[in-house]
Amino acid sequence: MNVSSEVRALDESIRQAGRPERAEGERRYLKSELVHYGSAVPVLRTAVRGFLRSRPDLEHDQLISLATELWCRPETAPVHERRLAAVLLLAQRVRLLGPDDVPLLEQLIRQGRTWALVDPLATDVAGPLLDQQDWADPVLERWAGDADFWIRRAALLAHLRPLRAGEGDLDRFLRLADGMLEEREFFIRKAIGWVLRETGRRRPDEVLAWLLPRARRASGLTLREATRHLPDAARTNLLMLRG
Repeated sequence: MNVSSEVRALDESIRQAGRPERAEGERRYLKSELVHYGSAVPVLRTAVRGFLRSRPDLEHDQLISLATELWCRPETAPVHERRLAAVLLLAQRVRLLGPDDVPLLEQLIRQGRTWALVDPLATDVAGPLLDQQDWADPVLERWAGDADFWIRRAALLAHLRPLRAGEGDLDRFLRLADGMLEEREFFIRKAIGWVLRETGRRRPDEVLAWLLPRARRASGLTLREATRHLPDAARTNLLMLRG
C-alpha cells in the first residue's frame, strides 16, 4: 500500500464535498485554528466506510500510517476534516489497536484541543480499546491526573459507551469523577454530568446513590446533566440540595 497516495485519494473525496460557507461557520463555532474544508460529518463517515470496504485486509501498521498522515498534514496547516477522518478510521478498526498504541492516542487527544476531535477519540477509540482490559486502569488513572483537561475529559468519556449500554466499569468511572467533581473547567463538569446522565438510563438507583452525598460538591451544570433521566422527585431533591 502506498500510504501517501491512499491518503491523497481520501483527502480529495473529502475536500470536494466541502462548502466554503460551512467551513467558515464551523471554524468560527469551534474557534478553530485549523483549515476547514466544510465537509459534513455524515460525508466523512461515508467516505471512510467506503475507503475501508475496498481495503478489507488493512493491517495494524497500515492503519496507523494512514491515520498519522491524515492527522499530520506534511509541511502545511492541518485540516480539521482530515483529522476527523483519522479518528473515524481508528474507530472503525479499533480491534486492530492494542496497548502499544496508547501513546499515539494520547498524543492525538493532546493535539486535538476541541471537543469535536477529543470526544470521538475518547468515546469511539479509547473507550473500546480500554474497556475491560487489565492494563487500562493505570492508563485511565494517569489520564485523570493529567494537567491537560482534554486528557482528563478523555479519561471520563472513555467510559461513556459501555456505561450507556449498561455495562462497563462504573466503580472506576465514579472514582475518577469524584476526584474531578469540584473542578471549575466547563468541559470536565459537562463530561461528568454527561456520563452520569447516560448511565442513569439503565442504572438510576446507583447514580442517585452516588450523587446524594455529593450534591453540594457538584456544580449546577453537572447536576442538571446527571439528573435528566432520574425520577422527577429525585431530580428536584438533588437540585434543591445543591441550592
